[in-house]
Amino acid sequence: MKKDIHLYNSLTNSKEIFKPLVPGNVGIYVCGPTVYSSSHMGHARSAIVFDVIVRFLRQIGFKVNYVKNFTDIDDKIIEKANELNQKSEDIANKYKQEYIEDMKNLGCISPDHEPCVSQNINGIIDLIKEIIDKDFAYEINGDVYFQIDKFKEYGKLSNQSTDSMIENNRIEFNPNKKNPLDFALWKKVKNNEPSWESPWGNGRPGWHIECSVMSCKHLGKNFDIHGGGRDLIFPHHENEIAQSECINSGNFANYWIHNGLININKEKMSKSLGNMINIKDALTRWHPILIRIFFLSHHYRTPVDLSEEKLIEIEKSLKKAKNKIMLSKPKSIDLTDFNNLWMEAMHDDFNTAKAIGIFFKYINDGKINPSNIDQVKIFEQVMGITNWTSIFEHDSETSNIDSSFINNLISKRNEARKNKNWELADELRNEAEQKGFILIDEKEQTLWKTKDR
Repeated sequence: MKKDIHLYNSLTNSKEIFKPLVPGNVGIYVCGPTVYSSSHMGHARSAIVFDVIVRFLRQIGFKVNYVKNFTDIDDKIIEKANELNQKSEDIANKYKQEYIEDMKNLGCISPDHEPCVSQNINGIIDLIKEIIDKDFAYEINGDVYFQIDKFKEYGKLSNQSTDSMIENNRIEFNPNKKNPLDFALWKKVKNNEPSWESPWGNGRPGWHIECSVMSCKHLGKNFDIHGGGRDLIFPHHENEIAQSECINSGNFANYWIHNGLININKEKMSKSLGNMINIKDALTRWHPILIRIFFLSHHYRTPVDLSEEKLIEIEKSLKKAKNKIMLSKPKSIDLTDFNNLWMEAMHDDFNTAKAIGIFFKYINDGKINPSNIDQVKIFEQVMGITNWTSIFEHDSETSNIDSSFINNLISKRNEARKNKNWELADELRNEAEQKGFILIDEKEQTLWKTKDR
């Protein structure tokens, strides 16, 4: 932790030196899924981005409290439940468990806390009461709305005026609102909806209030990092700031990190276009390590275009990298420079793209070989790609390779050549060929390949 971390703060639109509230500790809250359907590859990207950020912070010595929520009360969940004639909680629980399994299959570490809205109703009601008492919200006919005109910094995260917010977003007319942008903290109960008792009558929470309550519960009223996809900046994160900071001094979160969104074959991923790719479906086509390396090969803030062809290219690159390592002569090359370089990249706004690039360069330059590959384990652990070479264990080109045998044989043959025992050297070459290997003598080393390669 001696070296400064520079991260891009969406709140200030600038790169800043990261200074946690408590030295050596980091509190991070990431908005999780609304569990009304199977999670998609957009969820996968966000999960992998913050998974690696948390792994890296822990690796360099921080104690991280990692919180990611589930929105299990929402209009979409209710609509799905009514459509299928099921209970909302059953729909939510089904997709919550599916998401947890998806994350496990993607190799993501579990957050320290995974709170659900349904478990925090009392806290939500208490916070709404406080906001009303501070005169930042009003109740009408059982609904409670946050009055954005009262919060003078509204728009500071999304960098928008209220006029542009109305112009650039579909805002439904509601005669009960004092301002079209006022947002619901509490919704009056309707038919076929789950509801809870409150001072304003039976109802349920609005969308935004939940994250203010759950982050405060696990991280405090002011914490270090709030994360999520860029699509959440407005209105969700903007509203979180307003309802949290109107009653507390200081920033709600000091740093805001937003990952870029994904396209599918150069088109925006959306249900209307029918190009949504669910995580569980993707995992039947692609190994999770391929998915992780694909996303991590892009800087987390940039948009990503996902396609079958690009995953195939990642697979080819990894396959080539494994073969390069196995063909390299075992040499005691110190990889301190490698570790310094990828660590430096991660200190600069968690630049996984640069770190992954450094990894492949060292492999292509022949600097990572069977003798020193253990020195890259920390890198692999932080990226969540340990045992990446196992992807190709059953590949026809590598399935019969016994690297310990061939490396031992090359060592014996090099010794024989050094002693000018050409007969033994030829015998060892023939033995290699009988096992399916071809030896390639170069000036400073002997390489090998399989006959079918």
